[in-house]
Amino acid sequence: MAIREKHDAVFFKSRRERLAESIKKKYADASKGIILLLGAFESKNSFRQESSFYYFTGIQEPASALTIDLQPAKTLLYVPNFGNERQKWMSSTILPGQSERFGFDEIRPLGEQSAGYQCHPFFSKNEYAELIAHIQQAVAEKRAIFTLNPSTSAGYVEQRFILMRMMQMVPGLAERLVDISAEVAQLRRSKSQAEIECLYQAIDVTVDAHDAAARAISPGKKECEIQALIEYMFTVRGCSTAFPSIVATGKNATILHYHDNSASLANGELMVVDVGASYRYYNADLTRTYPVSGTFSKRQRELYMIVLETQEFIAQLAKPGFWVSNKDVPEKSLYHRALAFLKEKGYERYFTHGIGHYLGLDVHDVGSYTEPLKSGDVITIEPGIYIPEEKIGIRIEDNYWIVEDGAICLSEDLPKSPEDIELMMATKFDDEEDEIDDQLEADKSEEYETEDDVEN
Repeated sequence: MAIREKHDAVFFKSRRERLAESIKKKYADASKGIILLLGAFESKNSFRQESSFYYFTGIQEPASALTIDLQPAKTLLYVPNFGNERQKWMSSTILPGQSERFGFDEIRPLGEQSAGYQCHPFFSKNEYAELIAHIQQAVAEKRAIFTLNPSTSAGYVEQRFILMRMMQMVPGLAERLVDISAEVAQLRRSKSQAEIECLYQAIDVTVDAHDAAARAISPGKKECEIQALIEYMFTVRGCSTAFPSIVATGKNATILHYHDNSASLANGELMVVDVGASYRYYNADLTRTYPVSGTFSKRQRELYMIVLETQEFIAQLAKPGFWVSNKDVPEKSLYHRALAFLKEKGYERYFTHGIGHYLGLDVHDVGSYTEPLKSGDVITIEPGIYIPEEKIGIRIEDNYWIVEDGAICLSEDLPKSPEDIELMMATKFDDEEDEIDDQLEADKSEEYETEDDVEN
């Protein structure tokens, strides 16, 4: 359960209020409508709540739904009806009657009791009967239903599937839907101080995992051994992986989303480690490139310094008013400025991906790239050079908080100069076990909490 304290419930309630106000401000007849948000289903092995649903509720209960009647204002949380069955299998269960604790006007069952302890995407009408009755009434009254229903190929796929399923059960629903994904993205883009603290915690854990990995890298080990160490560091610090870990050596490092992690580390090769911890749903995304031997060759150092100088140049430019990428104003486009910088060095054709992305509840977080950066955004800056014929892949990625006059590097504690990388690798992991144990004990004695204040 994500909501642990009363102040957390207030925190999420304030987000719902800001969403309602933004919709009322944009749509003239919004006060007649309702907001509908839908939670994710759980798979056989894992569950991660849909990010926007979590953002506005803090609820990690699978297959939940939220409705907000805009006038008169009333917030209802719908949860699956499992009777007493789910409590035998799962540790977290929200029941009707707990509305005050979680900050809702009312918590209702979705519908009739489900068989078993899980809901599934091809749910029956009976399982969703209460929610469907609410939606049917809204449709009959010709009220707008504000929900996440973009026309993109990959946006909010699971929520859109549930909507399509409900359309089969509620005639006329499709005509009442109004997509609010842009409004939600605007709210989620601008990070509050509390969110920055969650991001920083995820980054801090990721920095420690990189540190352990750097000390463990040596010829003869396998990529998966380094991956296992990194993910162990995440787990013992109370985090999960933000995305599948990329631990790639030699030519594998030129494959941008390499996930096999099965090759052996060879002397003289470079190793790209692109990993991130997830803390309370907020994600880090940090990449470093390490020499397997512990020292960069002359050629490796030459290319590494070009990537590092590119990142430093772009980080110095990043501020409100610049775009992550905009071909129409290349002089204020971070991607195009990076490309031009690399072109001067003769390596632009070896830079085969974008310069960065928004970061937050999703690793590639919501936010329009057609708009310039603004204060409160968090982005990655991650230039790279990939030369398959030389078996060289180099990427350096850090996480930046855009503020009024520039960008603050949230991951500055992770070394990245070639000298500091070599120094970090010089002390092997086995010599650092006591230091890591001390860090884990310190983490246990001090529970990290989100700030009480809700900012912006």
